[in-house]
Formats: sequence, C-alpha cells, structure tokens
Amino acid sequence: VVCLVAYHIFFMLFVWSYWKTIFTLPMNPSKEFHLSYSDKESLEREPRGESQQEVLRRAAKDLPIYTRTMSGAIRYCDRCHLVKPDRCHHCSVCDKCILKMDHHCPWVNNCVGFSNYKFFLLFLAYSLLYCLFIAATDLQYFIKFWTNGLPDTQAKFHIMFLFFAAAMFSVSLSSLFGYHCWLVSKNKSTLEVFRAPIFRHRTDKNGFSLGFSKNLRQVFGDEKKYWLLPVFSSLGDGCSFPTCLVNQDPEQASTPGGLNSSSKNENHLFPAKPLRDSQSHLLTDTPAWSEATAKAEKGKVGMSNPALTMENET
Repeated sequence: VVCLVAYHIFFMLFVWSYWKTIFTLPMNPSKEFHLSYSDKESLEREPRGESQQEVLRRAAKDLPIYTRTMSGAIRYCDRCHLVKPDRCHHCSVCDKCILKMDHHCPWVNNCVGFSNYKFFLLFLAYSLLYCLFIAATDLQYFIKFWTNGLPDTQAKFHIMFLFFAAAMFSVSLSSLFGYHCWLVSKNKSTLEVFRAPIFRHRTDKNGFSLGFSKNLRQVFGDEKKYWLLPVFSSLGDGCSFPTCLVNQDPEQASTPGGLNSSSKNENHLFPAKPLRDSQSHLLTDTPAWSEATAKAEKGKVGMSNPALTMENET
C-alpha cells in the first residue's frame, strides 16, 4: 500500500511539473525596455556609429542594466527592438527575447527561463525519483529473471526492459539534475557558463552570485512550503537582478565605509543604479552605495567606459 501511494505521488508531481514546464510561457522584457517609436526612427535613420550609440545610451540611461557586450556596447536586440535586460537573450527557435534564459529545451519544446526554471528543476527532480522508484521496486523481479525464478512468459521480457529503461534514465537524469543544482548554487545559467556576463568594467563569472542561501531563494522563493510544489515562487521580475561587482574599476570612486583597495575582493559591492523593490530585500544585510558615491559613479561612467558599439547577440 505504501509503495502504491508513493508511486502515485511521484507520478502526480512528475506530471504536474512537466505540464507547468511545457505550458508556462517564457516571460518577455517589459515595455520600458522597448525603444520608443522616435528612438526606433532615430536608430534606423542614423548610420551605424556614434549616433546610434547615443540613442541606445539615452534609452538605457534609467534602466537597471549592468551587463554589456564583449565590445562594451549596450546589449540591444535588433529583431525585438529592445534594450536587453541583464541575463536576457534572444532565442532563435522562439524568435523572441527570453528573461533569464537558460536554454531552449527540445524535450519540453519550450524555452527554460525565469518564468519556468523552478518548474524545470522540479521536473528533473521528480523524474529522477520516479525512475529510481521504478528501478528499486523492479529490482527483485529483475534478479528473479536472471535466476530463472519467473514463469516462462513474455511478461519477463517486459520486466527486463522496464528495469533497464528506468536505470538508464536515472543515470542521465541524475547528471543533468546535479548540473542544474550546481547552477542554482552559483546563480548561473547554462548560457552564462559558456559565456560569462560582462559588466561595465570587466567580465565576472560570479557577478550575480550572492551566496548559496540567497541564490537558492532567488529561484525557489522565501516561502519554504512552496519549494517542492510546482507553483511559481521565484523572487523578482526577471528584468533586474542583484549583482556584486567584486572587481571594481581602478578609476572608480573609493568604496563606502572607508574600505581600502585591499579589501575590495573580500566585500560584495553593488552598482550605483537602484534595484527593483522586488529584489532589493535580498541585499538588506550587505553594505550599499551611498548617495554621494552613486553620483560619483555616474559621473565617471561616461568618462571611463569605452565607446559603445552596437552588437547583436543570440
């Protein structure tokens, strides 16, 4: 009876997670990241160069974005006509920009991103538990098959196939699930592993990592009672993320609180631009920029940044 109840629980959670992963539409950037009609006209009218850079700088001036392209340009999508939020990428299969895109999964025929990443993790977890449960309960009959303890019927070949299928899927799912658990602990996406995010001053592969606990809460939320259920509980809006700039630009203003240069790599410092209210509570126990430092930072960005050039990304 206990095995039968556990079987149905695993199966229901597996189907529920799979359903949510498939049919949850990936979130697109909000309207504020889209260029206005006048900016689109200016961008199309001006030749590719400094004039277009100025249009993009003006459009991104008040947006909570900190990442750039490899050449230092504002991340812009010429297919969706928008300034890309941090961790947003254009999916060539879906033909649209996906917030916090991890990858496009052919097994679910959907993009895995901010809106369904938690569902995808739970789908992997419950799939793994389901396969392990089947393999464990079928093991005794599999042993009897090799010891000729089963009746000589066609059913014994079904038992052998079921055990091998469950065992092989368990191995593949365990490696994939373990990999994504590591991504969650480091607050990275699959795309960011292959190409580290580039901030205004330099590339920082751990730029979005806030520590294991906060990284976990970003995906699963603050309410632990919802962690194991396929209901959306991730923090934030998908457009802005807390970020720590561990390696600061040497020309940047001095760190707040009297921190000297030797302690820069030991403290997580945050950008001058304010985060959304939905994300700022993650940083309540970390020193933030003072208003004076923020103004100095804004003043130096225009002078120290390299010339921005348009560059398209996928």
